[in-house]
Amino acid sequence: MFDFAWPWMFTSLILPWLFRRFLPPATAINQGILFAPFISAYQEKPATALNRFQLHSLRNWGVFVCWILLVIAAARPQWLGKETELPETGRNLILAVDVSGSMEIADMGDGQPNRMEVVKQVAGDFIQRREGDRIGLILFGSEAYLQTPLTFDHTTVANLLQDTVIGIAGRETAIGDAIGMAIKHLKHLQHASEDAVLVLLTDGANNAGHVQPRKAAELAAQQGLRIYTIGVGGAPREIQSFFGMRMINPASDLDEATLRMIADLTGGRYFRATDRDTLQEIYNQLDKLEPTLKNSRVVRPTTELFIWPLGLGLMISFLLALRWWRTD
Repeated sequence: MFDFAWPWMFTSLILPWLFRRFLPPATAINQGILFAPFISAYQEKPATALNRFQLHSLRNWGVFVCWILLVIAAARPQWLGKETELPETGRNLILAVDVSGSMEIADMGDGQPNRMEVVKQVAGDFIQRREGDRIGLILFGSEAYLQTPLTFDHTTVANLLQDTVIGIAGRETAIGDAIGMAIKHLKHLQHASEDAVLVLLTDGANNAGHVQPRKAAELAAQQGLRIYTIGVGGAPREIQSFFGMRMINPASDLDEATLRMIADLTGGRYFRATDRDTLQEIYNQLDKLEPTLKNSRVVRPTTELFIWPLGLGLMISFLLALRWWRTD
């Protein structure tokens, strides 16, 4: 539909009449500054009374049309599209994903790819389900990087997660720095609130970075940031060796005590994922612990049209000026 954003601007249409009605006319200058009697010999033949009347009428109408067009442009004509309902919860949800070298280990089940590929599959589905949440993505290894700031564009977040390469942030694990990066990002956001949640996934222990996990967790608790931690790695199992059966633990580097401590300090929970199915169940539990709210807001795409009356008014004023320059 067609609409005006500032319809009250149409009240200015009567300004020219008010000026003419109540203000004194401008003083006419009958005599030039330089008197040159010989110049009359080079002047064109004066226009007839009829021509002067026609020219005066044309000028008045042209100026009047220009004024109307300028007022229409000032009223901001707009074309409003169809109403669109956008779901939103106001929750800030950040995923911090470990991309250290140990994520190359393929121990998440028979026939399964490495840990990173399993995380991409399951976490990618989780992102697409979080309709209405603002989602951000942090990648951490030896350093922590904000890959995607909080956004409603879940498709972009999921795509960037899928494009993640192991070791892109270093081969070690900086858990404390990842939490610190989330705190720093939320601190400068206008919409940051107590509904901020961090889901931190790792398969190792904090062995890099500048911030210790406990200190980072304490700061997160002060900021109202809940942290859910997920420890990834295969379960202990027996394998056949040269000396017979022996027990191995693929996730021996996982520091579960630190992950539990982080979750407890911030009011979250710790989860342990040993294969794709358990990881999928963890994200299903997160959906229940942090449900998406069904609030929504209605928006209408708006196209500004003021440029058309403004451009037409400028074109007419240019033609009038050109006509005056030729006749004067």
